[in-house]
Amino acid sequence: MDLKEFFEGNMCNAYEYFGAHVDESGTTFRTYAPNAREIHVIGDFNDWKTSDASLMKRIDDRGVYEVFIEHAKKGQQYKFRITQAYGNVTDKSDPYAFYSQLRPNTASIIEDIHNYTFKDSKWMKTRSRNFDRPMNIYELHVGSWKKPKDDRKWFHYEEIADELIDYVKKMNFTHVEFMPLSEYPFDGSWGYQTSGYYSVTSRYGTINGLKELINKLHKNNIGVIMDFVPVHFVKDNYSLNYFDGTPLYEYEKDSDANSEWGTSNFNLWREEVRSFLMSAANYWLEIFHIDGIRMDAIANMIYWQGNSNKGVNEGALHFIKRMNNNLHRLHPEVFLIAEDSSDFPKVTHHTLDGGLEFDYKWDLGWMHDTLKYLEKDPIYRQYHHNQITFSMAYFYSEKFVLPLSHDEVVHGKHTIVDKMWGTYEQKFAQTRTLYMYMMTHPGKKLNFMGNEIAQFREWDEEKENDWFMLDYPIHDAFSHYFADLNKLVKDNKAFYMLDYSWDSFKWIDPDNKADNIFIYQRMYEDNKFIIALNFSTNHYKNFRVGVDVNSTIKEVLNTDWDIYNGTNVRNTKALRAKKVPHNNLNYSFEMEIAPFSGIIFEVKEIKRRK
Repeated sequence: MDLKEFFEGNMCNAYEYFGAHVDESGTTFRTYAPNAREIHVIGDFNDWKTSDASLMKRIDDRGVYEVFIEHAKKGQQYKFRITQAYGNVTDKSDPYAFYSQLRPNTASIIEDIHNYTFKDSKWMKTRSRNFDRPMNIYELHVGSWKKPKDDRKWFHYEEIADELIDYVKKMNFTHVEFMPLSEYPFDGSWGYQTSGYYSVTSRYGTINGLKELINKLHKNNIGVIMDFVPVHFVKDNYSLNYFDGTPLYEYEKDSDANSEWGTSNFNLWREEVRSFLMSAANYWLEIFHIDGIRMDAIANMIYWQGNSNKGVNEGALHFIKRMNNNLHRLHPEVFLIAEDSSDFPKVTHHTLDGGLEFDYKWDLGWMHDTLKYLEKDPIYRQYHHNQITFSMAYFYSEKFVLPLSHDEVVHGKHTIVDKMWGTYEQKFAQTRTLYMYMMTHPGKKLNFMGNEIAQFREWDEEKENDWFMLDYPIHDAFSHYFADLNKLVKDNKAFYMLDYSWDSFKWIDPDNKADNIFIYQRMYEDNKFIIALNFSTNHYKNFRVGVDVNSTIKEVLNTDWDIYNGTNVRNTKALRAKKVPHNNLNYSFEMEIAPFSGIIFEVKEIKRRK
């Protein structure tokens, strides 16, 4: 293989060259360590002892090493024994290993990544970046979604496939987003402190087990997103940290290298590191048929240490643009999502327009503002009305995903339902209305597992979801509501076509601070809906709502229906608009709406006969 692209920072398939590649007669090992004095491959095949046969030859003056070891075969463990730049001898796992020992053990394992045949060609031919398709994402942690009843700590990938598919379809999600599946040493990091960027974590089974899970999801028309961490890596000595005795993957200055998480920041100015990370991202897309990558902590790439006061990291920006552009070139139908807490402009614009070329960006501002509003006593919400309306002031500057993710339900933050102001029943009522607001707001959506059953206990990676809560009527009713709301949104183009255009959204009553009421319309061609949200303790009767055309208005979903554990205040008959101007519109109708409730009305225009 020509390594010119690797050293220029443009290689996207470095995994096909570096690492351990097995054939019938043995295994070829290659690694990059420019400042190493000597490298041996030790493992099961040579009793973990060095010899002339285990010595890697420097085959490139720039620091590439290679050795072929006869009879080294699939399933055997190995490490690189490196005499580093200053004479230290240390054993390192393979940066390009495809599989690894289960923690706390750290050896790499020889594997074949090409011995599985996917049967998802129909899905692969029709998938897209979903701009004009519904995208309702179910974020989950494989190890704690459900736990085995036996002595095992986790299910294997393929073991959860059928049950996960049935559940995702029942709840009307369109995509599953897995928290990182690349190898990591500490369970409590959830995969966000990575040690093996090409290594499928052995916690949950095998490479082919993961492929089988993805294959089954695709055959059931469910997309797959995976979290990827291109910012930082673990400092554990067996991994990338000072791989050849010098700062090879990390920055040279400690002030740049040390991250806020106790990990090492990648030196994103270095071309070989760029090739390493781009190839890692492409590896999951190419080898595992992943449909989307959510990239973690992008603000920490844009700014030094994630701090805008320290300035823009220009080298990292160049890397982001190059990586995203290359991944889109190789996989035009795959989407890239930025988890970015900054206000850096043009994150989802094309590089030709000066952007970073992500397809979507998490709207963390929407999430923070909405939850802060709902934590407040309704008496004071009138003074914070703009925390709900502000999102639409900037929404069309980027292509946003609205997230209520794992980050919001851990470490003393309370779960979504428990964040709400009020009594037990009031928390449920407001959470139902929050989700109506979320799902009918423009943009794609993401929810972490447990949100859909109104789980009260904060997420703990050691415990499965509190599925037993569904034995309680109020939680069971909430789950049914969540599924019905998702279905309504998924089945109607008004809620996803033109998601990123003003043509699909219109405020009707955005400024009613005194009543804590918000009313807006979603529309696509003749598919029109009016959404009314009441975040007050008041029960409003004969509440007038403006509508732009002569029409009939039918209540199609109400958070207060008794089947969802509400009080059943509803508009049972279809309403008829009257020629009474209101909200600067020519027609209007009157509705009844319960405290802390939301209603979706379908609008059908009455057209005059010619």
